[in-house]
Amino acid sequence: MKIICIGRNYVKHIEELQNEKPTEPVVFLKPDSAILLKQHPFVIPEFSEDIHHEVEILVKINKVGKYIQPKFAHNYYDEIGLGIDFTARDLQAKLKEKGLPWEKAKAFDGSAVIGDFLPKKLFSSLENVNFELKNNGATVQKGNTNCMIWKIDELIAHVSQYFTLKIGDIIFTGTPEGVAKVSPNDVLEGYIEEKLLLKIQVK
Repeated sequence: MKIICIGRNYVKHIEELQNEKPTEPVVFLKPDSAILLKQHPFVIPEFSEDIHHEVEILVKINKVGKYIQPKFAHNYYDEIGLGIDFTARDLQAKLKEKGLPWEKAKAFDGSAVIGDFLPKKLFSSLENVNFELKNNGATVQKGNTNCMIWKIDELIAHVSQYFTLKIGDIIFTGTPEGVAKVSPNDVLEGYIEEKLLLKIQVK
């Protein structure tokens, strides 16, 4: 399975990192070895001193597709979930300065937290879904899918131009503002519409 990630999909997050607003989705991949195993803590890697949390709405692909039109994209998933894209921000900054790929900062072991999924039929509109991340009980990121630059179906259509989507593939759809450093003993909890979908201990 593939983990397909979208960067810079919320304007306020683009602004907080002082990035340029893209004209099309920014796409990068994580390998399956990036998935943090269930019930395992997230261990801060030795190569970074500035790991950031990035909470995101996830989409799980349920059938094979290529060159999917936006109007048909809704047929390729029936669940949404919540995840965290852990990012070695210090390492990413160094790579960006040199114009190099981000993988070492984005795709390292344990960098992809995949929480629980919910049937999309539970939501009246996937373009108005609230989600948030709490760190030690305090809300640190709060977003709504109506703030996405590119909506879920547009992302599926775009990504499928380049990669054949297969059953089980997961798309991380981008993070809202509020990304910040995690520290040992932090407890991260992620919610969609106040329903707890993930809980991670940081070590």
